[in-house]
Amino acid sequence: MRLGHFLCTGGLLVGTTFFALSLTPSLIPREGVTQGVISGAALAAGYGIGVLLTWLWKFLELPAVSEPARGRLRWGIGALSILLALGFLWRAAHWQNTVRELMGLEVAPTVRPFVIAIVAILLFAFLLAIAKLFKRLFRFLSTKFQRRVPRRIATILALCGAFALFWAVFNNLVLTAALHQVDRIYQRLDTRVAPEMDAPTGKLDPGGPDSLVRWQDMGHQGRRYLTLRPKAKDIAEVTGTAKDPIRVYVGLNAANTPEQRAKLALEELKRVGGFERSYLLLITPTGTGWVDPGAINSLEYLLGGDVASVAAQYSYLPSPIALMTQDAYGRETARAAFEEVYRYWSGLPEGSRPRLYLFGLSLGALNSDRSFDFYDIIDDPFHGALWTGPPFRSDTWRMVTAERDEGSPAWLPQFREGAVVRFGNHYEGYDLSKMEWGNFRIAYLQHGSDPIVFFDPAAAYREPDWMKQPRARDVSPDLNWYPIVTMLQLAMDMHAGVAPMGFGHSYAPADYVRAWHALIAPPGWDEAKLEKLNKQLLKWNPR
Repeated sequence: MRLGHFLCTGGLLVGTTFFALSLTPSLIPREGVTQGVISGAALAAGYGIGVLLTWLWKFLELPAVSEPARGRLRWGIGALSILLALGFLWRAAHWQNTVRELMGLEVAPTVRPFVIAIVAILLFAFLLAIAKLFKRLFRFLSTKFQRRVPRRIATILALCGAFALFWAVFNNLVLTAALHQVDRIYQRLDTRVAPEMDAPTGKLDPGGPDSLVRWQDMGHQGRRYLTLRPKAKDIAEVTGTAKDPIRVYVGLNAANTPEQRAKLALEELKRVGGFERSYLLLITPTGTGWVDPGAINSLEYLLGGDVASVAAQYSYLPSPIALMTQDAYGRETARAAFEEVYRYWSGLPEGSRPRLYLFGLSLGALNSDRSFDFYDIIDDPFHGALWTGPPFRSDTWRMVTAERDEGSPAWLPQFREGAVVRFGNHYEGYDLSKMEWGNFRIAYLQHGSDPIVFFDPAAAYREPDWMKQPRARDVSPDLNWYPIVTMLQLAMDMHAGVAPMGFGHSYAPADYVRAWHALIAPPGWDEAKLEKLNKQLLKWNPR
């Protein structure tokens, strides 16, 4: 069978156009296999649209091309497709370097075009084979049904049957098996105890001999969080005098339910004297249970160690998988932890209780946002929250961004003149408002190049607001919106993109210092001292 008859000419033209456009820059620099996957998916999506448009042309009985002209058209479109693909592959390195330069990375001489082309073609062939198999199944079922019911009803039944069968195979065989394998891998990682992380020996140490939570039940990320922290002598190098900061972590295996883990976290926090500190931080970790050391270390330095923090793990899976499979569980855990800590905190005398703040990064920011209702705290509000890299699904973030003050950009919005909610990034923010920041404060830390924040399924059919001028300083001026293609680029940026610290979804300690300093306003910090702190924090950020 000749390739020209196997492939749809209209599909090839639209698919190649999508392939070419997928090589243009997005938020995160990419090359090689990652770009090949995006381009292959774009090629398949464009090919499908082209096939659909060709079918619609025939269905509407519009004028058809004669057979002799059809052959010449195939050759012409084939040649045009090759030239289009080669031309954009040649320009791909330049486009990717516009992003790399913005992020302070070395210029890459090439993006490995042969790797891109091979990966894209293989992925396209795989997806095309699945589509052909679906088509054969649909026709087989349609033929069988037409023997018993009218043709149009048979077509609908065949279409539903083919979809149901494909979904059953994908969901029960492919997806379930993959998730089970991922679950086993991350479960083993979560139980692994690194040799350099010995159990604490102090009576007041979480995980120590008198602790309510066993060291082995902390989870891998919990043990890292408790072990890799600055001590009073480290903080005193910058502040002069300091205390040992208090950290409490309850692992997923420490109790059976979110409510039990929340109660355990509260009791452990009380046992180690967490409520006797001037500040208390309630942390919602990411899907794996990870707490960004740059976020917590920076706060402990700024407050001279006079702070206690507590976190409860709800998963050991990466955030995208945890969001897909354990969304409700993460929300329930965050809610239970907040209710336990807030109930006890609000029952303390107002003059002698610590100032209470919330923190979450990525999926942690989403679940932290979901952990309380404003109506529950309006009579006795806690002091504030810092939510970093909030996923695009975050309700409060979506509402505030959509209803931002006129003239403020979507990537750094101002909301009601900054009386309650303020935004900041790697370069600026928090102090743009002329209005005084109230007693209850919410701060968002988000980079303009963070795809976790700015991905939107609607980018498949409309240009996102953050792409309009003026743009964030870490977004390439060569980034343009293309239907479907841009959405695929952002989806790959979100799941496979890796940016240097201070860009994308990688937040630097200096970013956190700026955010915490604005949110809490601790006294005694000038620019020189803050710069000294930023240098010190780089030593303590185990990336």
